[in-house]
Amino acid sequence: MNRLLEFKNVSKIYKGGKKAVDDVNLNFEKGEFIAFIGTSGSGKTTTMRMINRMIEPTSGQILINGEDIAKTDPVELRRKIGYVIQQIGLMPHMTIRENIVLVPKLLKWPEDKRKEIADRLIKLVDLPNDFLERYPSELSGGQQQRIGVVRALAADQDIILMDEPFGALDPITREALQDLVKQLQQEMGRTIIFVTHDMDEALKLADRIVIMREGRVVQFDTPDNILREPADKFVEEFIGHDRLIQARPNIQTVEQVMLKTPISITPGKSLTEAIRLMRDKRVDTLLVTDDAGILKGYIDIESIDYNHRTATSVGDIMSKNVFFVRKDSLLRDTVQRILKRGLKYVPVVDDAGKLVGIVTRASLVDVVYDTIWGDDDSEETVPANEKNVEVKESNE
Repeated sequence: MNRLLEFKNVSKIYKGGKKAVDDVNLNFEKGEFIAFIGTSGSGKTTTMRMINRMIEPTSGQILINGEDIAKTDPVELRRKIGYVIQQIGLMPHMTIRENIVLVPKLLKWPEDKRKEIADRLIKLVDLPNDFLERYPSELSGGQQQRIGVVRALAADQDIILMDEPFGALDPITREALQDLVKQLQQEMGRTIIFVTHDMDEALKLADRIVIMREGRVVQFDTPDNILREPADKFVEEFIGHDRLIQARPNIQTVEQVMLKTPISITPGKSLTEAIRLMRDKRVDTLLVTDDAGILKGYIDIESIDYNHRTATSVGDIMSKNVFFVRKDSLLRDTVQRILKRGLKYVPVVDDAGKLVGIVTRASLVDVVYDTIWGDDDSEETVPANEKNVEVKESNE
């Protein structure tokens, strides 16, 4: 067991006797993504802020690597723990580079190491290197939030606290940053403690979820276990009855439902060849891969029609902005993406980025059907006029 963080009988009582946190006992392992969620006033933010001593517990102990943080200087403690909040908190008079390396500078890292980490992290969030010399006011809200995220990673801290960091962002930017945070967390092995009021966000990001009510932990478990076995009526109502996959615990990953023959083309092929392939396969979109099968983008009939006079090859008009998921991704996350964003399909890749499948709206029909109506395959459940309907799958 690689225990990193431990709460032992932790309580917080404010003046007047209000008990914000009531006898909390929790253990987090190194490299876990933990989400705290609950109603307003449930104690989730107070519990998280006691980890970096922004709030002091009234009783109990919080241990990091077995050491009581009450015995650690709070300033030194906070330099070892990353912190991302909704308001971002970038220093307006500092450049983006200076903002990113703020903590490493306080820790007296050498200048060449600080430059190296800033150059590396700006690439991780898909922003140009010259953004490092800009000021926060020159960036959009979503771009600033990306910088806030990587700043928390810059000092190589084992624990990152995130207090509803995406709450003020639009849905598309929010989803992109959720994907980024999860990717960085897995790649860099950080332990993230994440406070949210959004159950979809918690289910998507967390390895384990802490559900709180009136200062107490109601349930602490994996997303799948919480969906399958809510601890009580409160949890059941809190997660909602519309969560797909809840009724199909045997289907969990994208790989289990994806179509394994996605229709693709390479960038060097001509538009004529692309149109011929679309016609033969009866699709209006083609995924684009290189010769090794690595997903690079997509083209559709609209882009070909618009560019056919000026472009000659697929690579000339290919869009690189393609959403994809990995084959071991949880199916419920992909369902949310398809249904909420109105996507027709989501390509599936392996760990090397190679295209291995595709999930379409049509391929979700069985999952949704069984979730709503159950697994009864008896004759009575199938209307007579639907028994011999053939559904053809495609990239549509």
